[in-house]
Amino acid sequence: MKPHLLIIPGLGDSGENHWQSFWLKKFINSTKVIQDNWDEPQLEQWLYNLNKAIQKIEEPTILVAHSLAVSLVMHWVSQNNNPNIIGAMLVAPADVDSPEHTSDFLRNFAPIPTSKLPFPSVVIGTENDSYMSIERGIELANNWGSDFVNVGQKGHINSDSNLQYWEEGQVILEQLIAKITP
Repeated sequence: MKPHLLIIPGLGDSGENHWQSFWLKKFINSTKVIQDNWDEPQLEQWLYNLNKAIQKIEEPTILVAHSLAVSLVMHWVSQNNNPNIIGAMLVAPADVDSPEHTSDFLRNFAPIPTSKLPFPSVVIGTENDSYMSIERGIELANNWGSDFVNVGQKGHINSDSNLQYWEEGQVILEQLIAKITP
């Protein structure tokens, strides 16, 4: 089975050099959630647009979220249930609960829901992400019932990480798919 991939960018969108943009080119079974305001996100508006995108998809789908979008996904799951969502790949979550992040638009995504996800998932973190410590990433993964993968020294796993098609991430995605459809 080739599930649909719903690419969900975080703050500022995923630029042309972001691995999510490369994945959109590579995987014909992928679409992207479009937000009205990428730079000053409002949780309710972002939730509305995510829900609208999910409702349009009719096939089994894996949510592929990056950074702030991980909190978005967790808020969506806490309020919704869609049987077409069969898994989630949660990459480099931004710790919106941290007192270090004081922006109002980030704070409106706090607190991050910590309920167990109703489908298989994987959280991917690094040892040098300035938006979340690896310890916090592991804690959230445990709360969510997610596997955790440490990909080493790759920063925030964004455009600055220069990952292009991020082959390591594709392997992790394939492992998640295998877990969902043995």
